[in-house]
Amino acid sequence: MFIGLFETLRRFEVPVSLRELLDLHAAVEQGVVFADLQDFYHLARTVLIKDERHFDRFDRAFSAWYEGIEDLASGIEALIPDDWLRREFEKQLSDEEKAKIESLGGLEALIDTFKKRLEEQQERHAGGNKWIGTGGTSPFGAYGYNPEGIRIGQDGSRHRRATKVWDERHFRDYDNDRELGTRNIKMALRRLRRFARQGAAEEFDVDATIRDTARDAGLLNVRMRPERRNAVKVLLLLDVGGSMDDHIRTCETLFSAARAEFKHLEHFYFHNCPYEGLWRDNARRLRERTPTRDVLNTYGADYQVVVVGDAAMSPYEITHPGGSVEHFNDEAGAVWLSRLTRAFPRLVWLNPMPRRFWEFTHSTQLIREAIDDRMYPMTLGGLEDAMTELAR
Repeated sequence: MFIGLFETLRRFEVPVSLRELLDLHAAVEQGVVFADLQDFYHLARTVLIKDERHFDRFDRAFSAWYEGIEDLASGIEALIPDDWLRREFEKQLSDEEKAKIESLGGLEALIDTFKKRLEEQQERHAGGNKWIGTGGTSPFGAYGYNPEGIRIGQDGSRHRRATKVWDERHFRDYDNDRELGTRNIKMALRRLRRFARQGAAEEFDVDATIRDTARDAGLLNVRMRPERRNAVKVLLLLDVGGSMDDHIRTCETLFSAARAEFKHLEHFYFHNCPYEGLWRDNARRLRERTPTRDVLNTYGADYQVVVVGDAAMSPYEITHPGGSVEHFNDEAGAVWLSRLTRAFPRLVWLNPMPRRFWEFTHSTQLIREAIDDRMYPMTLGGLEDAMTELAR
């Protein structure tokens, strides 16, 4: 029954197996969903998709499969039985809308006419005022206008006058190459977790309490223990200003997610390339700077370093002393990058620019070489790869 959907998913490179297809058949045969495309969409996604990073590909494949069904009459008749169609109409119509439908002779007349035209129509139709198709003024179809009607195959409302919208769907993007949101980032950062019990005893220890109470012949002996926390230490270095202004929102989202995930998080800012000074407050960056050497000596090699920047600058900022656009740097940016990689063996660079643009920027190639090609795009897939690199 769903071979076409299965083949479309494979064409869109959605990993799905025959076992999952059989599970979907079994669920439909058991009546888990019935005559509701939205319910079937959610069921199919739940059964067929095991990783939410593939949700967006599934949505696009599902839409392509649905739009590719050419036998409209048999498809609609299979999905919308008479009793269901009437029940759904009546359930969603207000008294005012029911009164408007009388302009077409009443609800029963509207449904009967719809079914009759399904039987009569043998081909796709565009325009006009009778057949089920696109455009025109027919009460059945998509992208046309009629005061009251049945919308079929249209992506969203246009005149907001359809009596019934049975194919409306709301999908979300979770693809590997999509831009990041707070939830996506948190899920990717969780690959970089190492839990340990640290700090004061502040969590109720159920097992120890039961064990010690039993040992004391039933006398309650409450035991506490330190809370289990993520022990990973992260040093976040963020490029600000200039071309990075285009990526402020993405960087803010990453920073917010990182603060929520890591208890031990330190952050500093720089412009274009790390030099001899870093800062924590952009408003005071000219007055209150932290020497980069102090950062290298304060935070140990157990810190994971994540540098965020688009790596777009003059190559001289990396290769020559005095190349910085803001001040005269005594040492080239490449020198400081080398010191960072030596002090922190686990270091990655996240680039908000798409990977396909990297080869056109000479400075990007220089930085990739300086950090042993540990640069990753700021997408869900890129962030997961970066976290995997740090966790080695």
